[in-house]
Amino acid sequence: MEAEAGEAVGRMNLPVNSDYWSYRGGELYCEDVALSRIAERFGTPTYVYSRGHLEGKFKEVERAWRGRRHLVCFSLKSNSSLAVAAVLARLGAGVDVVSGGELYRALKAGFPAAKTVFAGVGKTSREIREALKAGILFFTVESFSELEEIDGIAGKMGAQAPVAFRVTPDVDPKTHRYITTGKAENKFGFDLEHAREVYLSCRRLGAVKPVGIQMHIGSQIRSAGPYVEAVEKLAALVRGLKREGVGIRYLDIGGGMGISYGGEEVPAMVEYAEALRPVLAGLPVSIVLEPGRYLTGNCGCLLAKVLHLKRKAKKNFAVIDAGMNDLIRPALYNAEHAIVPVSEKTAPAVKVDVVGPICETGDTMGKDRMFPEPAPGDLVAVLSAGAYGFVMASTYNSRPRPAEVMVHGGECELVRRRETYRDLVKGEKIPSFSEKE
Repeated sequence: MEAEAGEAVGRMNLPVNSDYWSYRGGELYCEDVALSRIAERFGTPTYVYSRGHLEGKFKEVERAWRGRRHLVCFSLKSNSSLAVAAVLARLGAGVDVVSGGELYRALKAGFPAAKTVFAGVGKTSREIREALKAGILFFTVESFSELEEIDGIAGKMGAQAPVAFRVTPDVDPKTHRYITTGKAENKFGFDLEHAREVYLSCRRLGAVKPVGIQMHIGSQIRSAGPYVEAVEKLAALVRGLKREGVGIRYLDIGGGMGISYGGEEVPAMVEYAEALRPVLAGLPVSIVLEPGRYLTGNCGCLLAKVLHLKRKAKKNFAVIDAGMNDLIRPALYNAEHAIVPVSEKTAPAVKVDVVGPICETGDTMGKDRMFPEPAPGDLVAVLSAGAYGFVMASTYNSRPRPAEVMVHGGECELVRRRETYRDLVKGEKIPSFSEKE
């Protein structure tokens, strides 16, 4: 895709390694459906998801951990679309939720409560009651205060709450500071040196039962080393607790395994699994994994339309109809998503910043990208947008959120309609006293 200004650009190469996205006859396809067809039928901006990619990634994770007791709990926060979640639920996945709303969505999508883990640093009493009533696998507990609240609520309900304590192994995952979660200075979990006393404290509580240990060291981690270092620490804790009569059934190693956003090398799940097998050898626990981005990241793209090509003395700007309200990752994390034309064309290449319509300087999807000269009406695809895309979208600048479409082979279906102006003000009212002034 790189070229010097003025060079002719023809056939494109996709930087994302996936069997489900390809150029055919000069058109970009998701599985067997041309993205131009989706744009014509459903408009832009629109999120497009490949069901085949989702299924393939889940089966890859299952194969990687074959021979070891394990449960794959999809991290719903990465993409909470019912259509996406239902695919994984039907394949037998469990689910990792972080709110009552996510629990509601998970159950609607078909995930069994018995395969549901409930994480998060700020669970409300209502959420705790809902999770206990549903019969989840376990709570991930992050503080003494939370533990005591769960115990009190479970006691009043005549229930026993299964809990796993989130332990911070103080490992640097070498990722963006906003998505690092396993270091001592992060807000999450219990320090490793205090973990033993936390587990023993359950003996004085009557309605909680420790069943697991959980960790989550960060997101977009692109090597197995940090996991090996962290799991070595937690494996020693499991063995120590067992000697003291605390039976741990689950070791939850979290998620965070990285994906390729622009052709960079990243480990396959089997590489993480093989690196961890020696550390886990002989440990009498079931492994729980919480992959999110690894499953959904490259299953989706954000389909958008070029509105204008704006030339300035020092920069050219391709203005598209998708903005930071639709996909905030570039603005929030300086994330670099590959952006490609939907239709190949031979035209002079120009260097452009791909920007959205939001009234913020930070509303930039990609800087200094080489494109066959964009023209109004051209379609582009922002790739690797299946994780932390729509789920983080907002209505900033009073822009309705985009549509979502799922592709399966040669079929495509609208799985979330585009919001309307009426949706923007749904639930609002002008107070009655304003009319009296």
